[in-house]
Amino acid sequence: MQELRTSLSKDTTTATSSTMSNSVDHPQLCQWLNAVAIHRDKQAFTCLFKFFASKIHRIAHNKFSNKSMANEVVQDTMSNVWRKAHLFNEAKGAPTTWVYTIMRNVSFDILRKMQANKEDNLSDDIWPLVEAQTTSDKVFGDHLAQHQLLGSIETLPENQQAVVKGFYFMEMSQEQLAKHLNLPLGTIKSRLRLALAKLKTKLGEHHD
Repeated sequence: MQELRTSLSKDTTTATSSTMSNSVDHPQLCQWLNAVAIHRDKQAFTCLFKFFASKIHRIAHNKFSNKSMANEVVQDTMSNVWRKAHLFNEAKGAPTTWVYTIMRNVSFDILRKMQANKEDNLSDDIWPLVEAQTTSDKVFGDHLAQHQLLGSIETLPENQQAVVKGFYFMEMSQEQLAKHLNLPLGTIKSRLRLALAKLKTKLGEHHD
């Protein structure tokens, strides 16, 4: 594992600046994940890393506006992919959704650590889920609202959670979600509409 961490640290910068062909398909990603899970195949992991690293780095950098923290999200996410590859189940969802869910959880863990360590110094640099604010009170208020939103999302049925999280947290279009979840576009739209209606009821009319 130490060798893997060293490799991740060394390759993060170069990998995030390179791209892998978008022709990589769902079966190929599943094959690489299974190779890592069953055989601890480092070559397959390298392929996964090259495919996901730049995408994860772009999303994390947009959220954190901090290159070193974006690199940390990439490293922690892909380390978890290496350790937890045996938990991936193709029958339950697409590999991209599985990896982006790990990325989301890693990001939230980092945010929770920041909030615990620097509660009195919240700012845009350390709390990326809010827009530019003028006072720490407003930042903290948005932080509490974010937690309320996340808590409400967790009460939704799992199939609606997957659509909401994919659409809002992973920044995937409805068409991409339909492809990655292997569902008709109409089903995605219906689940998203139902989920948003439930969230609106839970959170009140003043929430967008």
